[in-house]
Amino acid sequence: MRQEVRIPLPDGSSLGATVALPDGTAPAAGWPGMVVVHEIYGVEPEMLDVVDLFADHGYAAILPDLYSHGTRIGCLSRAMHQLMTGKPGRPAADIDATRQWLAGREDVDGGRLGVIGFCMGGGFALGYAASAPPGVRAASVNYGAVPQDREELRSVCPVVGSYGGRDLGFRSHGARLREHMRALGIEHDVEIYPAAGHSFLTGGHHPIAKLAVFPLRHGLNRPAADDAWQRTFEFFDKHVANHE
Repeated sequence: MRQEVRIPLPDGSSLGATVALPDGTAPAAGWPGMVVVHEIYGVEPEMLDVVDLFADHGYAAILPDLYSHGTRIGCLSRAMHQLMTGKPGRPAADIDATRQWLAGREDVDGGRLGVIGFCMGGGFALGYAASAPPGVRAASVNYGAVPQDREELRSVCPVVGSYGGRDLGFRSHGARLREHMRALGIEHDVEIYPAAGHSFLTGGHHPIAKLAVFPLRHGLNRPAADDAWQRTFEFFDKHVANHE
């Protein structure tokens, strides 16, 4: 069941977020936790579905709304600045506040956390994981931006990534991520699906996405999505849910 919460921030403001928990009583050690970082389109229904999906899989999942404080244009501008410069900004701080809030719950094991992002959120998830945040054991990057300088990722945890071969805007980032992980000796599973485009994991059913037919080729690709989700959960179960 989803629950809307407010996450307090250091400046006295708060961040809106959606939490979904597994059914039943939490284990003695607490559930593993997952921070979900939304696409550039914000908290759309398909992003909420992702939170539910992780809860159904046994994770306490939280989706922060990175556009929930200030104007949407202002938040988007700050987000784009962080992506373009590669320097931590307000989005990174908001993701970290979300992680701390989740890790602080009595029913969550703060030492078994993961982060997953899509589109803009994929780049944020990767950059955040590279800052070696406490308790984050693995990250998932889905059609997200990857820095050219591999040294920026030297401290990243194990990474699973999925990209679409028809997504002309981001498929090269998938190849770059794979090359960086190999060169740095970081455990990874990065796949580029030839028949898939952007947002193929969740559908991309938002008005703006429908206009961006080329070069991103938005839209759900069920065979690729099913395989990608299977790989993603196997990776997180190994690196995050596992008590070892």
